[in-house]
Amino acid sequence: MELDNIDFQILQILSENSRMQWKDLGKQIHMTGQAVGNRIKRLEDNGVIKAYSVIVDEMKLGLSYTAFVIIYMKTTDHHSFTYFTNNQKEIVEVHRVSGEGCYHLKVKVRSQEQLNLILNKILDFGNYTLYLSIKEIKQHNPLNAT
Repeated sequence: MELDNIDFQILQILSENSRMQWKDLGKQIHMTGQAVGNRIKRLEDNGVIKAYSVIVDEMKLGLSYTAFVIIYMKTTDHHSFTYFTNNQKEIVEVHRVSGEGCYHLKVKVRSQEQLNLILNKILDFGNYTLYLSIKEIKQHNPLNAT
């Protein structure tokens, strides 16, 4: 699907406030609410918009530890590892990577004990290197990279 400038404007506005009324969004880009709605539906149908979400303050939820874990797999059977990561709510991102390690994980937990439980389970699949986040400096909207 080819995206035009209007599509990018709609995506930018929705990324800042996905609850905005189509009519109000249309006013910002000089379109009718119905025309905006049709474009949004097309973006959803083509998988450009995959979901709508809420950004929460993780610290207020008690998720005070963010860890980045580099996984070095023991075997070439990665299916069981990906199944494991998909079923661990504390693992919020998984990236298969080139370079150092096989996978990079982002883990959010309430305590060191909870982190230790996850790390012990990871040892079933391979070794790891652990990095703890001290402070998040930047969280950025991927639309700004286009």
